[in-house]
Amino acid sequence: MIKDETSDETAFYTPEWVAHEPGHTTESVRGKLLIASCRSGSPLASSVVQRYRQLLAEAGATDEVAYMENVDFQFTDSETCVRLDSDVNGYDVHLFQSLYDPTANRSVDENMMAFLIAARAFREWGANHICAILPYLAYARQDKPTRYQREPTTAKLMADMAIVAGIDRLITWAPHSPQIHGFYGSMPVDAMEPLSLFIDEFQRFQGRDDVIAVAPDAGAAEYVLHFSHALNLRTAVASKHRPRPEETVVSEVAGDLTNARVAIVLDDMISTGGTLYAVIERLVQEQDIQEVYIGVSHNLCIESARERLLRLHQDYNLRQVIVTNTIPQTPAFLDLPFLSVRSLAERFARMINQVHYNRPLAELVR
Repeated sequence: MIKDETSDETAFYTPEWVAHEPGHTTESVRGKLLIASCRSGSPLASSVVQRYRQLLAEAGATDEVAYMENVDFQFTDSETCVRLDSDVNGYDVHLFQSLYDPTANRSVDENMMAFLIAARAFREWGANHICAILPYLAYARQDKPTRYQREPTTAKLMADMAIVAGIDRLITWAPHSPQIHGFYGSMPVDAMEPLSLFIDEFQRFQGRDDVIAVAPDAGAAEYVLHFSHALNLRTAVASKHRPRPEETVVSEVAGDLTNARVAIVLDDMISTGGTLYAVIERLVQEQDIQEVYIGVSHNLCIESARERLLRLHQDYNLRQVIVTNTIPQTPAFLDLPFLSVRSLAERFARMINQVHYNRPLAELVR
């Protein structure tokens, strides 16, 4: 294993390393590792498996990580079924699913059902542990009822169903609300944060007094503030309200924008793109911003967002949009010359490794 003995954060653990620990065999106490995926989770899972195997080889391991992909299918009446093509008794299963997949003709609800049935299959057939890896946590935005609208807390219902299905841990990327942790009770919930990713992406702007980091709403303010402190930049926060669902009105952008010429706008997702469009339009028209960069964790690939991003690029100085592959990106978005997709394969491979061997996670969840 390649690692600094004084730091667990950069280590990649192997069965051979575990065997040298006092009282250990080459197998983790959690069981033998198995990475699995439902159909919509397979694109990311395959890249994670590939990177995991590379890291094992680089660390001098001779073992091979098992991978079981596309475990779900549908009968002709549209019922979902899961079949496991090998024995999973005693395994430590890490199950990938993309709950939202705009590249396939499957809804969020269908993907959620496939995930739940898969978790139940692994549980019923003897898996020691089932760690759900849901990079984009669908329904997380429904973490509380809209005021006066008599809605359920659907995010809690999704958590309840996942627990009943058999998962005992959740790994996700940049969930919409931190209170998601509480919905899963005492179960470990590892919410990986994108802060370090975007700090690296925008490192070239560090310390520049003509650059400002912008939070498109109050919910993103704390996150953007940490980003600004890391790169020694100023911060601004947009004030918005929604007169109707998925319609945004930005009343002001609060902050010291004196002599600012470059804006970096960070958010958790692009849905319809309405909020980003309203914020950037105001920045360019009222503050004379000359360059705009966007960094988001989840791009839902909705056509109205694509149209708005194109208009921002053509008319409002948008230079670059950086997204991750938590959601499979459609060809229409991949064809945008100013959009770049960052793979999370390395980060998820290391996260699985640390969880599998019960090692510290501090550096991987921030």
